[in-house]
Amino acid sequence: MGCTLSSTGDATDPAVSADRRGSALGLDEKGTDGSHGEREEAFPLSEAQKEWIRESWNLLHKNIARVGIIVFIGLFETHPECKDVFFLFRDVDDLQQLKMSKELQAHGLRVMSFVEKSVARLDQEDKLELLAFELGKNHFHYRAPPNYYEYIGVQFIQAVRPILKEDWTLEVEKAWEGLFRYLAAVMRRGFHNEGKSLGASPLLPPQTADVESAPDQI
Repeated sequence: MGCTLSSTGDATDPAVSADRRGSALGLDEKGTDGSHGEREEAFPLSEAQKEWIRESWNLLHKNIARVGIIVFIGLFETHPECKDVFFLFRDVDDLQQLKMSKELQAHGLRVMSFVEKSVARLDQEDKLELLAFELGKNHFHYRAPPNYYEYIGVQFIQAVRPILKEDWTLEVEKAWEGLFRYLAAVMRRGFHNEGKSLGASPLLPPQTADVESAPDQI
């Protein structure tokens, strides 16, 4: 989703070699017509960073429902305009009331499920890329603009830092920042590719769906 996700550039970890910039989906040489779009982001994580993410996720797993709620309450506190994407939440101003919302709890769990799937695919970069790309395409139809994706990583890190306490180190934080920055960049590419393929404005997609009705989304 630690606010590195506000940056759209590649990760600058010196441990990541330049030869990892190739796309497992073969997007480097293709244009946007009939393909998944032109890849601009590199997979940013070293093997050590992947392991830190796995270890910290294992510690967090029992608290994912709690984390999901904290993430979205923090999101709505810092970026109240994000509520406009959510039909069920957009008119609720009482954040304490939202904390008790079963719909928000369910949506938080769906987002945590996406994070879990991403962690499970850290050694399968092509599958991880496709997962995030398809999610970005779906978000075109939810009218969820790409800058919203970046906020989730920020809120996730703020939510889990006090939960993991001494197990949350600067190295762990940088690894998660890199993962969320990458996911947001791939989702952004999927969002814009969907708009181009449909010949539609990202602000006025031809078909829409309430975000909370989708099975997997941020």
